[in-house]
Amino acid sequence: MPRLSLYRPEKGNDYKFTDRRISEMFTVGGVDIHLHKYLGPIDQAFISNTEPGTSSTLSTGITGIQDLLFLENRDRKYDTSIYTMRTIFRINDNDFDLTQFGLFLTGDTMFAVFHLNDMVDTIGRKIMIGDVIELPILKDFYPLDDSIPVALKRYYVVMDATRAAEGFSATWYPHLWRVKLQPLVDSQEYKDIINNIAAGDNTTESIADVLSTYNKYIDINNAIVTRAETDVPKSGYDTSAIYTLPVNPDGTPGDPNGLDASSNANVSSNSYSSSSTLTPGAKVEGYLTGDATPPNGAAISAGITFPPSPVVGNYYLRLDYIPNRLFRYDGKRWSKIEDAVRTNLTPGSQNTTQRSGFVNDTNKFYSNSIVWDGIRVSSPYTPTANSATLSFTLGNIATGNVSTVVTKTHYSSTYGVQTKVNSLSITNTMANTLGNVSFTISSTLAVGSVLEYTVYRHVVNERQSLSQALRPAADNL
Repeated sequence: MPRLSLYRPEKGNDYKFTDRRISEMFTVGGVDIHLHKYLGPIDQAFISNTEPGTSSTLSTGITGIQDLLFLENRDRKYDTSIYTMRTIFRINDNDFDLTQFGLFLTGDTMFAVFHLNDMVDTIGRKIMIGDVIELPILKDFYPLDDSIPVALKRYYVVMDATRAAEGFSATWYPHLWRVKLQPLVDSQEYKDIINNIAAGDNTTESIADVLSTYNKYIDINNAIVTRAETDVPKSGYDTSAIYTLPVNPDGTPGDPNGLDASSNANVSSNSYSSSSTLTPGAKVEGYLTGDATPPNGAAISAGITFPPSPVVGNYYLRLDYIPNRLFRYDGKRWSKIEDAVRTNLTPGSQNTTQRSGFVNDTNKFYSNSIVWDGIRVSSPYTPTANSATLSFTLGNIATGNVSTVVTKTHYSSTYGVQTKVNSLSITNTMANTLGNVSFTISSTLAVGSVLEYTVYRHVVNERQSLSQALRPAADNL
């Protein structure tokens, strides 16, 4: 008589009997969940050829990696079908853990158990890391935020999966699959789910709009920046409120009312006669004190060329210098006073420091020019027969002084346009007008000025800074 043994090398009737009983326990005492099946990362094929009339070619390799620094693809693809299964899990209390540095909630991690064979029969494989599970029974019908129009759905992400220790029967075969769950957050990995599912029956908002804390973080950040700009609006030191006395030729203080002691001639604060020997007050110098404003609040004009008939003592700010430069006319020449080195500390278009231009480089390289044309600004304007310009509309008050140029060049999204007015580069906005390249200019154009433009076939970012060179492609979404 053979020895009695519950274990068999093969799964016999004892195993099947036990497995059916365990499956029935899930049917009787389990609860439904909805599973979003993880299918893998989204293919990051790069379209390298977008020339009109040509076929696009796909390239893989390094161009198919979103983040070259961490060598990862963050976008995930999920099955469009939703699988319903039974699970058993223990609901935990959200207790505060004060034993660590800070305040932590201990109930945000859950462990759920599934019947192994039923799971494989339903989804075709075992639940794995990356799968997303919705727990309908945890839906919150009474959120504290009254502005949320729907009941909050609860989504969890599978962080770990393995056989459950309690799932081994007397036959030594496993019957249960245990997964570790953590709450889903609004991150790039799950955009394929939360951006495509409505938050509720009576709203068009997606789950991402309801679950995300992005807007709150942006509001907090903007409030911090606003307060910082109020406390420290610019770099360096502000000396504009400091009044300095005029100086006589011998270095002694002059008359604060503008009265020259040597010539007894009354001189205004911003205009000095040729017979005056009084030198205007010098601004206090220090680390980054130059703000390109005259001392003692004197009047100033600005532009890209000096005025034709200056008066001795006039101040003028040249805007074509980077940084802008302040000059004063002494009767023979325009003398440099200072450069505007005080700039806004917040990165952006208004920050023109070299550091900002390097770190936040928005310039582009233009190559392979297609066409060039020059327009003598007039209204109305009639292009010549051999012109590359189809039409030009000079801006007016009704259009906000926005001028529009439509070219004869076929439009492609990879093209770029560079523009100049009287040989000075200006910005433009390219668009598609009836299949042709067009662009608008927000700068006011004077009649008689020469507007030049060049259309280029290829436009790429300069990427001269380390921050842009290492910027993940995934962050451009």
